[in-house]
Amino acid sequence: MISIPVATRLDREYDLTIFTVKTQDIEAAYQANHQFLPTHANILSTQNGVQADNILSSHFEPEKIISSIVMFGATYVKPGEVTYNFPGDWIMGRPFGANDTRVTDAEEILSKAFPIYVTGEIAGMKWLKLFVNFNNCIPALIGKSMQETFSDMDLCKLSILLLREGVNVVEHARIELVSLPNFPVEKIKGLAVMPIEQAAGIMNKTLTGLSKEPLYGSILQSILRKKDSEIDFINGEVVLLAGNTGMKAPLNRKVVDLVHRVEREGKFLTAEEIKKELMGEPVTIKGKI
Repeated sequence: MISIPVATRLDREYDLTIFTVKTQDIEAAYQANHQFLPTHANILSTQNGVQADNILSSHFEPEKIISSIVMFGATYVKPGEVTYNFPGDWIMGRPFGANDTRVTDAEEILSKAFPIYVTGEIAGMKWLKLFVNFNNCIPALIGKSMQETFSDMDLCKLSILLLREGVNVVEHARIELVSLPNFPVEKIKGLAVMPIEQAAGIMNKTLTGLSKEPLYGSILQSILRKKDSEIDFINGEVVLLAGNTGMKAPLNRKVVDLVHRVEREGKFLTAEEIKKELMGEPVTIKGKI
């Protein structure tokens, strides 16, 4: 265990300020620290989903914003304690223009502690990362780790059905997904089109072997801390996009509603309840869909 000094608020202006709260908490974090955050401050976002930079651009000059994607795994369910689960890149690039010295300066500083990957296609990569996080909603519904959740093959199949619906909406909207380092677009698109038994098997093998320590998805971590989750900016992002492009995403809409129910009531569902709520009366999901 490593102890490091922390503070709950900024105490002065800094050369680079990193927003590490969830997307839904960005505004509150800004309001709590705005006296040390001038519009010309250099800002780095780290949030899942695709809306963080748009929110930040209402407070900061767009050219001062650097966007990033965190590919390493960490768990935060107890105040003051973070568990590092597995390694990965920290990807960064400018969302509102070409990369410049602000990006290289941030890279120089942060590369002392993390493997940094600079890209000129951060927007497309963030959309792909959204789908990497897409199955976090299921552990959030049952209150279990990723490993426990996806040892259930039916829940793996449900994850694939959510993914299929989401990829279909994004492709209809003509949004280009861009490969992440060590995670090509073809992985997501392949899972979305292959037979469901095969895709679920890959999901099971991948997610049950992610970490030796229990790994809790980002949405469940918030719920365990009795906080609102980022569900509206993950599966909810696809639901919103579907509505704006004449499409429908009924399965993802149901998932968003169920996660909000868990947030409100503080009560998790059983795996059987989830299958019935999302898949209809037949509890066991069988065959090629």
